[in-house]
Amino acid sequence: MSALRVTVLIAATMTTGLTAGVFGLYQHTVMAGLARADDRTFVGAFQAIDRAIINPWFMLSFLGALLLTVAAAILNPGRTLSPWIVGALVLYLVVVVITMAVNVPMNDALKAAGDPDRIADLALVRERFDEARWLAWNLVRTIATTVAFGALCWALVARGQAG
Repeated sequence: MSALRVTVLIAATMTTGLTAGVFGLYQHTVMAGLARADDRTFVGAFQAIDRAIINPWFMLSFLGALLLTVAAAILNPGRTLSPWIVGALVLYLVVVVITMAVNVPMNDALKAAGDPDRIADLALVRERFDEARWLAWNLVRTIATTVAFGALCWALVARGQAG
């Protein structure tokens, strides 16, 4: 049972870290690069990236982090680890809610605008997308997943110190 507890905690930590990395890269690389692009390039590239990210590898990390952190919280009760794991879980739940309530609907609306070659007013589509709002909420996701990752890392340290 001890090996299962540690394995699940490690897997929760790894998937949370991977997800934090994805959101962080969007924040300071992908969106920063797209911000410099013309409207047609922005709309087309964002649509393509958003379609591409819905793949088994990302979903394994994104949903796996949630499920594995829940499992880690159940398998590792006690005052030493529980606060760190539960804290990470709460932060990650916030990320899932933000993703589903804010970022995904914004992404879907941009994709629903259609093929950039057939959009009459690309500037209006981009304006309606509201990059600043998307980035603000993504920053919250980036910070929350990074702090959750740190909390899970600390839970691993505490587990190691506890024996």
